[in-house]
Amino acid sequence: MIRFVAVQHTFSEFFGALEPQLEARDIGFTYLRVVTGQDVIGSALQHDALWLLGGAYPATDREHCPWVADELRLIGAFQRARRPVVGLGFGAHLVALSAGGTAHAEPLHDAYWTTAHATPSGRSDPLAEAIDGRKVLVMANGRVDLPSRLDPVAVDDAGHWIAIRPDALTYGLLFRPELKPGMIEDMVMEEDRPVPDHIGELIESARAQWDATQKTADLVMIALVQALDLMRERRKMPVFTLKTVRSDE
Repeated sequence: MIRFVAVQHTFSEFFGALEPQLEARDIGFTYLRVVTGQDVIGSALQHDALWLLGGAYPATDREHCPWVADELRLIGAFQRARRPVVGLGFGAHLVALSAGGTAHAEPLHDAYWTTAHATPSGRSDPLAEAIDGRKVLVMANGRVDLPSRLDPVAVDDAGHWIAIRPDALTYGLLFRPELKPGMIEDMVMEEDRPVPDHIGELIESARAQWDATQKTADLVMIALVQALDLMRERRKMPVFTLKTVRSDE
């Protein structure tokens, strides 16, 4: 069975609008919840793809994100094993960091609606073509500058990167196809979570754009399936159970 692992950094952020596409393809998934203290210790060879979900703080904030170094190692393990990696929001920043990017704490909140534009590097890229000209919600914290050798496959209206593809099996998406209006509302309810001052406007826009964003989520998932060959089950290492043998037997 095809099975993904998703690293969950907050209680509110999960596969959301992407879940129906996964379920329709009979793809199973497991949440690795660092938000509850679960360690990032899973083997890359036990899952077919790695997803890194959104977060509430910049990647530079190691007090609130003590797992960053472990996740960067996890990304490297999946890439060495030739397994797909997809980062969303905070997860996209981790993908950019793993590719040699530079993290910054500001802006604390980077949340806005924009039109996606495929770049010259994104020509013939399934994901870039799928979102080109569509309205998307970008939502992350802090900023990661890309290394000079890495060109984005999609940018926003201002020319800032919103999608990268560091290698054939890895994507980082600053726009958030998985977010449903209710998920954004739940962010407000999370205890002590910092949220943008205009969070109410984002929620209203998400509701108004819901039909179009559902279509975008479907197009994004279809493009990722195509680009990353997500329907191919990778060979997994067997899991052994050790049996204790008494010395007097």
